[in-house]
Amino acid sequence: MKITSICCIGAGYVGGPTMAIIAQKCPHIKVTVVDLNEERIAAWNDDDVNNIPIYEPGLSDLVAEARGKNLFFSTEVEKAIDEAQMIFISVNTPTKTYGLGKGMAADLKYIELCARQIAAVAKENKIVVEKSTLPVRTAEAVKNILDNTGNGVQFQILSNPEFLAEGTAVQDLLNPDRVLIGGDATNGQEAIDALVEVYANWVPREKILTTNLWSSELSKLTANAFLAQRVSSINAMSELCEKTGADINELSKAIGMDSRIGPKFLKASVGFGGSCFQKDILNLVYIAKTYGLNKVADYWEQVVIMNDHQKRRFSNNIVQTLYNTVSGKKIAFLGWAFKKDTNDTRESAAINVSDFLLNEQAKIAVYDPRVKEKQIINDLIYLKSRSLDDIKKGVIVYDNPYEVCRGAHAIAILTEWDEFKEYDWQKIYDNMQKPAFVFDGRNILDAKKMTTIGFVFNAIGGANE
Repeated sequence: MKITSICCIGAGYVGGPTMAIIAQKCPHIKVTVVDLNEERIAAWNDDDVNNIPIYEPGLSDLVAEARGKNLFFSTEVEKAIDEAQMIFISVNTPTKTYGLGKGMAADLKYIELCARQIAAVAKENKIVVEKSTLPVRTAEAVKNILDNTGNGVQFQILSNPEFLAEGTAVQDLLNPDRVLIGGDATNGQEAIDALVEVYANWVPREKILTTNLWSSELSKLTANAFLAQRVSSINAMSELCEKTGADINELSKAIGMDSRIGPKFLKASVGFGGSCFQKDILNLVYIAKTYGLNKVADYWEQVVIMNDHQKRRFSNNIVQTLYNTVSGKKIAFLGWAFKKDTNDTRESAAINVSDFLLNEQAKIAVYDPRVKEKQIINDLIYLKSRSLDDIKKGVIVYDNPYEVCRGAHAIAILTEWDEFKEYDWQKIYDNMQKPAFVFDGRNILDAKKMTTIGFVFNAIGGANE
């Protein structure tokens, strides 16, 4: 089967970039990205591609190249489903906030709604591709819905999890370590081959891995769990470094040179964030518990516990270092996104640190080069720990890094934006309250340089002068 039309339901962090790459690399395929969120679709269609809703280096250029030719963004969901041969489901699967599995299990209501809409609209055979991060055996539920509520057409279900990292998504998609496609080789080989052919337009075939459905679904959760475990492991060692006089950066370099371990995800920080790690680990914990594997569940849950501990520890250190009170003091946050080169703030450590300091009656000033005031306020509203009026009284968002630091008692670096390293730190120091404190939650600044200027400098893992 030669694919000439693709529909992607969901215009978020996975759907948008993935479909832009497919459209750019497969000019013979019409790619339509649909979403019920009219504001989001309007942003994807903005005349100025720099205003698209997702910031990823290189993404705006890809969208500009393909949009209007074979890449389209629309709110006409049913029309796109009807016209497509292959439908990607790329909607959000947040952690449940209610009922059975609250706080751990993935909420699949949007997946089910998609399946039911596809079943109701489709009048010809379709290939349905799971792109969202899903618990193992979700495809079985999707298949049952499609087969039992549809119009008698045949559906083939594939799992095609994404392994991109925000901030490097375009390069991850252009040059992936692997593309994973899960399907039923007995009854769905044609569908598997069709998706393989799509990716083969730019991905070497030896990097396209096919498995059964359940292996594919579980591989995504497992990959994120392993990566998050490395972050929490190095963060656990950062606390020990601070007590013993060791340097976490030197430790990371030493163990990262071990070929059995490698250097990736060994950067100590205030904690991991993003839309995947915590959600996927908690989902894995819940799945293990449902099978009675309590020791397995406890092991993986400890990764999340360690991550929460690191954020609280960083916040506590600010209060204790500032003479055990931050009441009425201006604390400048450099960074709000959960990592550099993205405007995604989901589960960002900055949210938790600010909430902690607001409870201590600090005045929070925020600057992030890509995150807007509306998103920062919404992140704090989502915590439901204080009113909108209280948030606006306690948090001010700036669009200039030097102004956000002016008059501050302390600076907390919460995102590892490269531009922070290039600032005129002498100028920043001169305009701060004295003593001037810097808490480097990302280990990006030169400790010796900062202390020479006059800062009281604190970095994760004991790299302090």
